[in-house]
Amino acid sequence: MVRILLFGLAALLAASSLVGCSKQDSTSQADGDDFQVAFVYVGPVGDGGWTYAHNEGRLYLEKNAGVKTTMVENIAEGAEAEQAIRNLARKENDVIFTTSFGFMDPTEAVAQEFPNVKFIHVTGFKKNSTNFANLMGAMESMRYLAGMIAGARATEDDSRIIGAVEPFPIAEVIRLLNAFALGVRVTCPDCQIHIRWINSWFDPVREKEAAQSLLEAGADVIVTGCDSPGPVVAAAQAGKWGIGYDSMNACASVPERCLTATYWNWGPVYADMVRQIREGTWKPADYYFEADSGIVALLGFEEGQTPAAGVPASVVPKIKDLHARMKKGEFTRFDVFRGPLRDNRGKEILSADAKLTQEDLEGLSKLPDRPDCTVCMGWLVEGIVGTIPAR
Repeated sequence: MVRILLFGLAALLAASSLVGCSKQDSTSQADGDDFQVAFVYVGPVGDGGWTYAHNEGRLYLEKNAGVKTTMVENIAEGAEAEQAIRNLARKENDVIFTTSFGFMDPTEAVAQEFPNVKFIHVTGFKKNSTNFANLMGAMESMRYLAGMIAGARATEDDSRIIGAVEPFPIAEVIRLLNAFALGVRVTCPDCQIHIRWINSWFDPVREKEAAQSLLEAGADVIVTGCDSPGPVVAAAQAGKWGIGYDSMNACASVPERCLTATYWNWGPVYADMVRQIREGTWKPADYYFEADSGIVALLGFEEGQTPAAGVPASVVPKIKDLHARMKKGEFTRFDVFRGPLRDNRGKEILSADAKLTQEDLEGLSKLPDRPDCTVCMGWLVEGIVGTIPAR
């Protein structure tokens, strides 16, 4: 994917001014085709993370599928999202991708009103039988590998504290945090992962402040599950290490102090979904793609890439081997969470060789056509210092 934004400290400060800015609607058209695809974003396309990665997917779709695309950015979750989605449906878009967890219920509501429009919601768990699906990828696999890198770095630095800046305490975020912690335990069994919850997907100032708090508490490596490069920049400024998220761009501002980034590659999946819809073969489903689909990636370990200089040489062969197995479908998200597992209070979560179900991973219950979770993702694995706040 072509990367067009570089985020230094000045860009980070500029990004913070985008929070709460006016909503924007941008449309591009491929010649000779009136098929229309729209995207709804929770943040600005210049966030350097989640929304930026989705917009790269939109541009890929436009280039490779020859369709007209529209995007709206900085849309708040809830009533504002419902209004934005409904407006796009009224403009006769054929497909609408909504790309934030909090857009799930608004998307469901609008899908009922516009049965001829296809709706695909990213990260949620609701769907219907006619025109509404959900989409996600196994980022937990990449976060597991990133944890192995973080643990190896902390061990080499003779440190035992790793910091995590996380957005909301929902199952999706908890799942990725737990996967990271399990990876850390492979290379640093006695490391501790300290958390700071910021209750926002994109808030550059608060993300950076949370990272600084963790650094002051002795963290050697900072990983982020939020959307800006702020935590990675804060780690670099303190002479420590960062691990970015969402976009290949996440390390661009401080590459010498960024170990890796776990990032999304939405374009090919978007293009395939649109192809199926145009051919009439698409069906609403719970789409959850594994690493072998290419939807998730680890910076420095994809084809043509080189591991960052800060990644300890001792762990590189292990990462490359397991990464290759993931890409072949030989090691999946269910292997990441294979037992025995204990939570951070010492309670057994899974016995030896037992695995979680997909419903366990997503913390799902009382949904039509899906079994209830039994080991629901509402716990933190051993090694994590902190709790899950009530919502």
